[in-house]
Amino acid sequence: MKRVVVVGASAAGLAVAETLRREDFDGTITLIGDEPYAPYDRPPLSKQILSGEWSARRLPLRPSAHLEDLGLDLRLGDAATGLDRTARTVRLADGSAVPYDGLIVATGVRPRRLPGQGGHVLRTLDDALALRDRLSPGRRLAVVGAGFLGAEAAAVARGLGCEVTLLEPAPVPLAHALGERMGRVLTRAHLEHGVDLRTGVTVTEVTGDGVRLADGELVRADEVLVAVGSLPNTEWLEGSGLRVDDGLVCDQFSAAGPDIYAAGDVARWHNPLFGTSMRIEHRTNAAEQGMAAARNLLNPGARKPFAPVPYFWSDQYDMKIQAYGYLRGHDGIAVMEGDLDERRFLAAYRTGDRLTGVLTIGLPPKAVRPWRQAIAAGVKWHEVVDDATLAA
Repeated sequence: MKRVVVVGASAAGLAVAETLRREDFDGTITLIGDEPYAPYDRPPLSKQILSGEWSARRLPLRPSAHLEDLGLDLRLGDAATGLDRTARTVRLADGSAVPYDGLIVATGVRPRRLPGQGGHVLRTLDDALALRDRLSPGRRLAVVGAGFLGAEAAAVARGLGCEVTLLEPAPVPLAHALGERMGRVLTRAHLEHGVDLRTGVTVTEVTGDGVRLADGELVRADEVLVAVGSLPNTEWLEGSGLRVDDGLVCDQFSAAGPDIYAAGDVARWHNPLFGTSMRIEHRTNAAEQGMAAARNLLNPGARKPFAPVPYFWSDQYDMKIQAYGYLRGHDGIAVMEGDLDERRFLAAYRTGDRLTGVLTIGLPPKAVRPWRQAIAAGVKWHEVVDDATLAA
């Protein structure tokens, strides 16, 4: 193998390139990105960048000298538009075609939008800077969607002195992912910080002076942030013969086809640790999967399944929220330590008869490590949670 093409100048794409070099690959690595920037960190966009705490100069994942040392063929500001698996080429927006022997797809996701007159989204550096310039004390911000992204932005805006209305179609924010009890904990935090949180409402349109609800009400706002989820960037793969289903579908090795792998937010792969297909939109998973995909591409005879314990975190107000495992579709939750009302606790999650996740707020990392190890070991629920704990 002499030429590896990585589509997506992201955290996952950078992890691929670095791993290839660490594994002594001395061929050509072409790194393609649709943004004009070298790989940068996205989690701070909704926190430190939006608040103005950081300047954009702090975002690059690596210094330019490091990228030069990797010897990359960088194609920035030029999106992939097609894949020809027979000719083994990736077509670019500028009309050129880049040949490959091995291909890793790391094109990430893009925000969903709503009908109407625009509104802000928050995925790229330019998105974050555009919204940051519009937030100041007394300004009215409507946030559509009370998931992690919307909640983080709402918390930052309140810290900047904005009036914030947070609109969520579900009765309890994040209940589908974390459970109703945990969703209510986060709900109380927003209310205590002066957010006008409205649940069970549907936004049908972004207007010039706010958002329109399904019942016809106009929620007035100076700015609108649409945070209603994302779509995997897979359109450029149409006609390639690769399977796409809410992401690029991969096996347990992160392989989508012969000599083709995927990593990061765009990849839907079978995680054998949990026995299910998953697509994870979190920074840590992107880097870990990028490394795993690169190694499997280079060593087809010694491939290893990508079976991580997923990890994500969120910062909202004074809360540090951390989770390990796969919490979606859980069958039960037990609070193992701390107090929900104080927003300082550790909760364990059960799926079937297994411990499959843990969520903490306000606890140090060392409190979580043994639980992560237990999830990775596939321990049974009854081994860590007894009836007395459940009764409490």
